Amino acid sequence: MIKITMFSSADKVAGQGVGSAYIELINLLKQRFSKEFDIQINNYGKSDLSHYHTIDPQFYLSTFSKKRGRRIGYVHFLPETLEGSIKLPKLFRNIFYKYVISFYKRMDQIVVVNPTFIDKLVAHGLDRKKIKYIPNFVSTKNFYEKTPEEKSAFRKKIGISDDKLIVFGDGQVQERKGIDDFYKLAQDNPDIQFIWAGGFSFGKITDGYDRYKQMIENAPKNMKFTGIVDRNDLVNYYNICDLFLLPSYDELFPMSVLEAFSCGAPVLLRDLELYQAIIDGYYQPAKDRGEMNDFIRKVAKDHSILDNFKKKSRLATDYYSEDHLSKIWYEFYTNQYKIAKQDK
Repeated sequence: MIKITMFSSADKVAGQGVGSAYIELINLLKQRFSKEFDIQINNYGKSDLSHYHTIDPQFYLSTFSKKRGRRIGYVHFLPETLEGSIKLPKLFRNIFYKYVISFYKRMDQIVVVNPTFIDKLVAHGLDRKKIKYIPNFVSTKNFYEKTPEEKSAFRKKIGISDDKLIVFGDGQVQERKGIDDFYKLAQDNPDIQFIWAGGFSFGKITDGYDRYKQMIENAPKNMKFTGIVDRNDLVNYYNICDLFLLPSYDELFPMSVLEAFSCGAPVLLRDLELYQAIIDGYYQPAKDRGEMNDFIRKVAKDHSILDNFKKKSRLATDYYSEDHLSKIWYEFYTNQYKIAKQDK
């Protein structure tokens, strides 16, 4: 049995995709490979493989111990992707960014959630041979398409009629997520219900915190901010929406998009390079808010447009399924174990 220690604090802060991805992986490994892998969490005892999901300072110090075995780093973000997420003094920001790269360089193997990260990490000085791409996934047991009756019941619960078109978005309230465009689209389409699930996971150090707090407090009648929603309740919002919209300017491999796919929701996204690399063909692309608005209005006039996108979402779910990814993770860990044994 291969002993794998997971180092993570990702599940301590609600509303983060990193935490969602971490929980999905832990559940998958424990359910499917309990006889092959001995999974420990934040245990500093001896291990064959140590998989670092977050970059906590105490985890960094642990990488110098011989007990850690082969060190695997999970890259969910780069210094440049933090821009627009958190607001830090320039001096501290520069130190923190150097620390992030230093942490990644301490690893024997890097796993990226998006292939576009590979060249960027190489530019930061990492060895391309040590970097592997493994996509995120979500559990279809937790995120699935509900019955029309269940959807109608939840709409009734939150006070939205069955005939009301719903555009739903999910993520932290921050500039990087394109929340300003989402808000403006709500203002421009008063007959459509817009819902955003998410809050300030970074608290007051969120970039633009005061402005967004004012925005939430003065939202138009057709714009609903739910705050941070528990993952077990998110499935209801994905199910009642007619269209899932994530207008982010910069993303990694958003769990929210996979969750929307898994619930059969049609997906509209700002057409980013990283999406083209991982989910091209499964969503409706839009280069800016104008194109998003055009598509939303087109859908409002003809709901049948969305039928094809529901089919695309189901196809995406098949590709990013637990069955597919479980095989990839099993091969990855067993190969890493073989390398660790050879290096001894």
